[in-house]
Amino acid sequence: MLYELVSFSDQIGILNVFRYITFRTGGAIFTALLFVLLFGPGIIDLLRLKQGKGQPIREDGPKSHFSKKGTPTMGGLMILASVTVATLLWSDLANVYVWVVLLVTLAYGGIGFYDDYLKVTKQQPSGFGGWARLGLEIAVAALAVYIIMDLSTEELSGKLALPFFKTALVDLGAFFIIVGMIVIVGAGNAVNLTDGLDGLAIVPVMIAAATFGLIAYLIGNVKFASYLQIHHVAGTGELAVICGALIGAGLGFLWFNAPPAMIFMGDTGSLALGGALGTIAVATKHEVVLAIVGGLFVLETLSVIIQVTSYKLTGKRVFRMAPLHHHYEQKGWHESTVVVRFWIIAVILALIGLATLKLR
Repeated sequence: MLYELVSFSDQIGILNVFRYITFRTGGAIFTALLFVLLFGPGIIDLLRLKQGKGQPIREDGPKSHFSKKGTPTMGGLMILASVTVATLLWSDLANVYVWVVLLVTLAYGGIGFYDDYLKVTKQQPSGFGGWARLGLEIAVAALAVYIIMDLSTEELSGKLALPFFKTALVDLGAFFIIVGMIVIVGAGNAVNLTDGLDGLAIVPVMIAAATFGLIAYLIGNVKFASYLQIHHVAGTGELAVICGALIGAGLGFLWFNAPPAMIFMGDTGSLALGGALGTIAVATKHEVVLAIVGGLFVLETLSVIIQVTSYKLTGKRVFRMAPLHHHYEQKGWHESTVVVRFWIIAVILALIGLATLKLR
């Protein structure tokens, strides 16, 4: 919206600043942060009033979690609202990539909201699960990937870029839709699985958003892309603004989600944030790099897959409890210790992911 002020820069020179993605990204960070800090308390009070008993706690979970009973969930609503406002305010709305990412974010947020609604109303840890939920996620992801492929140049459409190689492209053709779907759906559910401790998921999401904000900016700039010998994807630089909005919203949410949490983001937030990161990765042709930058989410997901598979095949559990963060809680680590150490892992993985831009 504010980007349109550039058209008046000939008359008012200072308006030319809205032309720069870096400036608008900073504006998106501040706007999203301010929105959550201003409206967060009211949203929390409203959700606490409407939900009553709050998010149900797993009976088989760590005993320390029972003290969190009554904490309201659906905090993702404040994240989604702030990201949407900041994106619409600071992005170039003529950019289709912006709308694709926003579509996936809000659609996944809606799916997560329904899941949270069922959990709260039925007071059961399980909500809207199974094939119905997965089917909706796949449908949204497939549409997003199809649009992204249509936006891509013939050189890049349907191709998977490999990190550490200058010009390596794997031509997948129409099969790329399936790969893109796996990335988006996988990212959404991986963040969802990670969201089990106060502040655990939101900080790695912000770290990944900052990393992909830089990647999107470089990928979208033909000069930087040429210098780094990475594939230039015209228009994706604008996604840095959305990444900025995710960072600002995450910072604001962390203010209320820091231990002891006043609110949980719920599936409303975690599914939407993961979906946003997955879509940005597909748009920037950095799907494989997302697995590195978001390696913490991958580890959490693998721990669940390994645990379920092992128990079904052998009747034995590999971990004391899954996802992985609960395993370390059961080993005696304090919740804050698990959270901070996982944050450190997220930072290290993000730095490795950024290194792929130059190591080619």
